[in-house]
Amino acid sequence: MMLESLVAIMAMIAATLLDPGVYFAINSSLASLGGVTDQAVATISGWGFPVTGAQMQSLAHAVGEQTLFARTGGAPSLAVGMASILSHVFGARLLAIWYHFAIMFEAVFILTTLDAGTRVGRFMLQDALGHLWPPLARTSWYPSVILSSGLVVAAWGYFLYVGVIDPYGGINILWPLFGIANQMLAGIALAIATAILVKTGRARYAWVTGLPLAWLAIVTSAAAFEKLFSANPKIGFLAGAADLASKLAAGALPPDKAAVASQLIFNQRLDAALAAFFLCVLWVVILDMLRIAWRVARGAPVPAAPESPYQRTRFVEVAHA
Repeated sequence: MMLESLVAIMAMIAATLLDPGVYFAINSSLASLGGVTDQAVATISGWGFPVTGAQMQSLAHAVGEQTLFARTGGAPSLAVGMASILSHVFGARLLAIWYHFAIMFEAVFILTTLDAGTRVGRFMLQDALGHLWPPLARTSWYPSVILSSGLVVAAWGYFLYVGVIDPYGGINILWPLFGIANQMLAGIALAIATAILVKTGRARYAWVTGLPLAWLAIVTSAAAFEKLFSANPKIGFLAGAADLASKLAAGALPPDKAAVASQLIFNQRLDAALAAFFLCVLWVVILDMLRIAWRVARGAPVPAAPESPYQRTRFVEVAHA
């Protein structure tokens, strides 16, 4: 999470260094700007952020790309911003090198996160399936490993596919879901860490994980409620789906948008269902952690902590020698 926060700060710094017109040209889908680059330039300039097609073409050529229009998702704008910073320090001729270095840096960062998430998901799935048939919980049994890994990869692969084929851009429907899941996963981890501290007799240190947990729980829950129940169709998943459905039924959509409306409606409702599921899982874990803390405070019995006890190693002895 610390590294993700660092990347977020770098992305914001990089974004502030870009001309606003260039930023919107990179991060807006062509469908929302008129469908062609000339119309996109006119639309963005009409917002009060002047940009030209020649300017975008020159920048794309400098970083080694065919085009930078509609490169949504954050990675290209982060890469362009970072490349601009580094090229001013090491020379403008290295702009393309720094751009692709930043793209590779972000791709590797995401892939390692995906790898860790897949393994954690596999372990959790094996543990759950073990209640149906004990051998499935054995992490060393290859049939169980292959089955659980295949199911987890198929699950996130499906959502990736849904995001990529979204008519408004490959990241448009997937990114809000990723942000929700990412922060709620951090909240679950902090809740579990707090429970471990309480169960192992270290309740006086529970504030170390409890305070960031409280902040994350409040922020993510409020954001999830906004995404679920906001009446603004540009914010709420359900409101966006309902707005599209009513316009489609009334025949108020242009032909090109009507052709993909059913897919957009499905994507919005899918995001709403998953956001609600993630929110429920987060609060189930938090409430169970509070239940355990309450029982410990009253001196009531709680399940034994399966975590291995701390043991001093030779590294500690050498460090204090």
